[in-house]
Amino acid sequence: MADSNLKGRSAFVAGGSSGINLTIAKRFAGEGMKVAVFSRSEEKIAKAVEELKAINPDCAGYTGDVRDLEAVKSAMTAAADELGPFDVLLSGAAGNFLASALDMSSNAFRAVVDIDLIGTFHACKAAHEFMVKPGGSIINISAPQAFVAYPMQSHVNAAKAGIEMLTKTLAVEWGHDGLRVNTIIPGPISETEGMDRLAPSVEHREKLAKRLPLRRFGTKDEVADLAVFLASDQAAYITGASIAVDGGMSLMGPAMMMPPA
Repeated sequence: MADSNLKGRSAFVAGGSSGINLTIAKRFAGEGMKVAVFSRSEEKIAKAVEELKAINPDCAGYTGDVRDLEAVKSAMTAAADELGPFDVLLSGAAGNFLASALDMSSNAFRAVVDIDLIGTFHACKAAHEFMVKPGGSIINISAPQAFVAYPMQSHVNAAKAGIEMLTKTLAVEWGHDGLRVNTIIPGPISETEGMDRLAPSVEHREKLAKRLPLRRFGTKDEVADLAVFLASDQAAYITGASIAVDGGMSLMGPAMMMPPA
């Protein structure tokens, strides 16, 4: 990839204490960006900040719940005071579990919608005040469930579909501010909590990988490659896009996620 020109810019990463989001935060720090990470766990945030500061000392962490708009606003206010206005917002807080619609309680369904969809709305809404304008880049992290009705995933399907339309709507509404709003759709990514939960055994993962057009799971670094591109000036004319990093999984339909025989 050509020089991303991100050095000296700042990013706020919601849900940034682990997994794909932390990998992206580390990549941003490696590009010379000042990075703030935000999530509920003080312990995870402390560890993430330690790892980020080893890459770039201009990093910070904040704790709070994306379901609480005031908590998000408070963290972003502190981050903007410490690191400056945000060139990039990456919103990726998420929850998931397997359950049929009939076996799921209203509270369980609502929990995922609140974290994934409402949390994304809160992050985007709160960040608008602190984004660099023009030129800011908002990147939402979603999933193939935004497009494909996977069984045992009604809560996630609904939440991710909502993120898809929220992203497109904000791209339209905030384009005149010079803000770009896009979505990354990671598919089956190795060494992530989501895939460990949905494909818990090595045998299961191997069988799922064989169903993919590219015949393998992706890596967190491959998702981070796309995030760096969308954050950079090289993507200056891209907004309202949903880009899959899924090895072709979203082309295969709901049968892709059915338990292998």
